[in-house]
Amino acid sequence: MSKQQIKQIIENRMHEDGLLEMGVKGVQLFRVTESHGCAPAVYEPTVVAILSGAKEAILDGARYTYDSSKYMCCPIPMPVEAGTPTASPEAPLLGVYISLDAALMTELALRMERVPVTNRNPSGGSLPRSFAFSCWDDAFTDALLRLLQLGESKADTTVLGDSRLRELYYSVLKGEAGDSARRAFGVGNEIARAIAYLTSHLNESVTIEEVAAQAGMSRAVFHRKFKQTTTMSPIQFVKSMRLNKAAMKIACGKTVNEAAMEVGYVSSSQFSREFKRMYGQSPKQWKSTRQLPASLAVDVSTLR
Repeated sequence: MSKQQIKQIIENRMHEDGLLEMGVKGVQLFRVTESHGCAPAVYEPTVVAILSGAKEAILDGARYTYDSSKYMCCPIPMPVEAGTPTASPEAPLLGVYISLDAALMTELALRMERVPVTNRNPSGGSLPRSFAFSCWDDAFTDALLRLLQLGESKADTTVLGDSRLRELYYSVLKGEAGDSARRAFGVGNEIARAIAYLTSHLNESVTIEEVAAQAGMSRAVFHRKFKQTTTMSPIQFVKSMRLNKAAMKIACGKTVNEAAMEVGYVSSSQFSREFKRMYGQSPKQWKSTRQLPASLAVDVSTLR
């Protein structure tokens, strides 16, 4: 019943495609009625809850589809291809984006390390994937409903927004996706911190040895653990992040040269070669044929 109430809230508030801020930082509703194939995107740390329809994401060649039966948690920045394969006016894609605030998630994850928590995996277990999915348990569903209900009152949103968001984060950390989230924000999060560093320094020349040293690992150990977490080598990750962000910037109206320079390329010819190798089109061809679908707008909100 709670899930149906959440869907009704979105239907009542969204009559056109796009994104709608809920008044709580990082929480947005979305609606999409056009089918789009997968296109380059960058998932920032986020939870995506689908109430109707399905989203698709491709990570390093592996295809994932998620819908109202499970929500997606991406606790670390990841270069992906994302799309809305089944969206239509008759069956719109409806959902909620919840950005994960690193400071709050870290505080909760560290607190959970000090107390027994149901469903916690052993700390010595294998590193999880950077993508995690979780069934909608009662705790997550109720927390999300309570969070979205705040939108009915500006006063309630102002006074209770942070506490309701905190409750939702806690439900994610306790759920099936919680192990991935705790690994990213809790004790032993060296790889997640390395990924955050690489992501924030894409336009700079950073060596893998430098990042491995910051993580307190040899290059070989860092490479192995990085690939366990992201499915990519550090070099592949950086290249994918740069090219995906560049493609998104171009789709948002940047010139090819502007996009290339902003993600760290000093040679336009090298950028064009690597871009075409990844996407099968030159940057100029991409610019003339691609438009950014509404379903991906949230993934580039920080790029504009």
